[in-house]
Amino acid sequence: MEEQIFLARVAEQAERFEDMVNFLEQAINAKSGEDFTIDERNLLSVGFKNLIGSQRGAIRTIGAIEQNPKYQKFGDALSKYKKQIEKELYDQCMKIVNIVKSKCLGLAADNESKAFFHKMIGDYYRYVAESASESTLEEVKNGALEGYKQADILSKELNACNPIRLGLALNFSVFYYEVMNDHKRACELGEIALTEALEKIDDVDEETFRDAKSIIELLKENLSLWKEEEADNAVEDL
Repeated sequence: MEEQIFLARVAEQAERFEDMVNFLEQAINAKSGEDFTIDERNLLSVGFKNLIGSQRGAIRTIGAIEQNPKYQKFGDALSKYKKQIEKELYDQCMKIVNIVKSKCLGLAADNESKAFFHKMIGDYYRYVAESASESTLEEVKNGALEGYKQADILSKELNACNPIRLGLALNFSVFYYEVMNDHKRACELGEIALTEALEKIDDVDEETFRDAKSIIELLKENLSLWKEEEADNAVEDL
């Protein structure tokens, strides 16, 4: 397993993210029943997020170009190209969800680890839902909602400043705002998490404080944007 983790880090530095995920999958397979360390969980986060980063960015870029009247004559070609990338994103995200469901959740021993992986399931369904076609939208919306709800239940036992609990609140609220179009619920989730975290922030250690502070700032930014109804502003997530 040590070798696969080392190669995953090398692949990350080489920006070979598909290789990185393959090495990480081999590392998961080599585990002998023990839970993931925080370092291993972080490595999975980096690998999975980078694997689909280029597709998410490309879909946003093409979407912006589609809005430009100057390129209207290329509308059909742009739409076809975007659908191709959306299919790539769907396939990669479903691959990640399947790895997490079939290989990671069974090894998660405590509520923090279980919440981490259920949140991850919610996140990768949400990434597809951001640009899903009608034929897959309900499937991925429901998948995201189920993942986030399970993570929410498990995270209640964690400190309000725990980065997993805070990160969940951030991403779950973005899901309600952008995918479910439930702006009221998005603001409620964000405000509750923010209030609870600020009540506990003085009681946590330095590392937790540093991690929590960055997520608190993102929550504040999103709530500010949502309340001003600045629909043109992109919201922040993890």
